[in-house]
Formats: sequence, C-alpha cells, structure tokens
Amino acid sequence: MQYRRLGQSGLQLSALSFGAWATFGKRIGRGEARELVAAAWDHGINFFDNAEVYAQGEAERIMGDVIADLRLPRDGFCVSSKVYFGSADAPRPTQRGLSRKHVHDACHAALARLRVECLDLFFCHRPDPDTPVAETVWAMDALIRQGKVLYWGTSEWPAALVMEAADIARRHHLHPPTMEQPEYSLLHRRRVELEYAPLYGELGLGTTVWSPLASGLLTGKYRDGVAVDSRLGHPDYAHLRGQVLEAGDRQARARAFVEIADELGVAPAPLAIAWCLRNPHVSTVLTGASRVSQLLENVQAPALLERFDKTVWRRIEAATQER
Repeated sequence: MQYRRLGQSGLQLSALSFGAWATFGKRIGRGEARELVAAAWDHGINFFDNAEVYAQGEAERIMGDVIADLRLPRDGFCVSSKVYFGSADAPRPTQRGLSRKHVHDACHAALARLRVECLDLFFCHRPDPDTPVAETVWAMDALIRQGKVLYWGTSEWPAALVMEAADIARRHHLHPPTMEQPEYSLLHRRRVELEYAPLYGELGLGTTVWSPLASGLLTGKYRDGVAVDSRLGHPDYAHLRGQVLEAGDRQARARAFVEIADELGVAPAPLAIAWCLRNPHVSTVLTGASRVSQLLENVQAPALLERFDKTVWRRIEAATQER
C-alpha cells in the first residue's frame, strides 16, 4: 500500500481508503462488515470513511463495533464522519444542516456510534444555504480546540465557498479546512481538475475522492442491464439509475474503457482506481465493497500505476472524454 499526505498536512493516509456508503447497514450485515474491515486493514488501508446519514447512523454503529471487535490500534487508523443531512428519517430543522448546534450534536453522536474519542476527519457533507459559512468555521474550530476533531473539511462545496471558509479562518486565526471530498472518476473530472485547481496551491487542500468507478459503471457490470443484487438494483438507490446509466454518453464512454481494460488483460475496477491515483492532488481514493473479493481486486490498483506507460493512460483518457 502507498501512503500520501492529506494535502499539505502531516497526516499520512493510505492511497486507497474504505467507505461504508451504500453497504454497511444496507446491503451487508455486521459479519460481512467485519470481514471487509479486517481485509482492508490487512492490506494496509488506514482510513475508514463514514457519515451520519449513511443508513441513518447504522453504518457508523456497525463500523465502530467492528473496529472495536478487531481491536485495531487507535493510533494506527483514521476514521471520519460527515455532517449535514442528519441521521433521522425525517430530520427536524435542528437535526440537519451546518448550524453550530447541529455540527456540535452530530460530532458527539458520531463519536458515540464509532466508539472513538475524536474524529480524525470531519466533513461538511454539503453546503448549507441557511447557515453563514462563518458560523460553521467557528463551530469546527471549537471542536478541534476541544480535541473532538483533528482535521475538518468539506464535501462537494463550490470552490468559492471553500475559499471563503479558508479566508474567514485566516482572518480570525481559526483552523481552516484541510480537505475536500469530491466525486472523481474518468467520467466525472471537471470539479477536481479545473474548479479546484487554485485551491491546491493556495490552501494546500487535500482530496479524499469518491465514486472512482462511477457507481459501478466503469466495472462493466451494467452492460447487460441492472442486476437485482447490484447497488443500482437496490430500491434505496433507484434514484441513481437515470443519473448513472442514462446521462449523456456515459454508457458509451464506460464501454470504451472496459474494452481497453480487457485488451490490457486487467480488471477494469483497479484500472479505473489507478487512473484516479495518477492525479497528484488526490490524497486518497475512497473505495467500497460488499464482498471481500471486490476489495481484494481494488487493492491491486496502486501496482498498476507503474505497469503502464503514458501512452496507455492517454489512450484511456481519449476514449473516455466527454463528447
């Protein structure tokens, strides 16, 4: 496993990390979750990602229980949560958003569910139009000073809002955002590569990118339709089908990529993840899995970085670019 600094911070994260979205508390139970976390740890993964909204908090409860059961050394791994959507089925106004109250409450709830004394990373899951950015920055700074959070950041925030948060922190001598968690894959590149470009040098921002497989589209498993046991086949994710399968020319671009992977003699999933890792501004690539076999395939990605030359990577990019 490779390890990379989280932006310009001193925190070293595994190049591949493991997340609980769409799996823990939804498609898999505690026993399978334990096997996955154990396999991830055995293969050098040291960052486990979560959020208050994942399975309405159940994903965090399962992850915390599993990590405690495995007796992983607390100083050997990092764990995260995210705040915005809330964990209630129908959250009331104070149970969601980025107000000082909900940021405070969500942090302490995540600590209890994950069974840790501090969150290594705490993300603002989306921008909150109803809360001043300054209020959120002060709330995050307070949690850091209390020792409840080590690094805070954002997820899917416009670059202008990230800059605003950093400017507020600078002017008031507060802790600024350290990282962003954006979507990034061969089929979704613009924000990471263009919009955020000024942030890497100016703020030293790190990225913990998600959906490197474009919700499974880059694995080729949806070429013949949506299987009932797949993520898009699950009723809870029916809303993603149109976005993943029918938007623009994504299907054609994905097919072109899978054909190249077949020609190269490698599985498409680790190849797509390896492409993400080629970006020096990617601190870690978040991966998910519902089976250990999937995880073991994904962890082959770092080895592919040196296996192919620039000509191959240019060909992949040309085949998958937007038309």
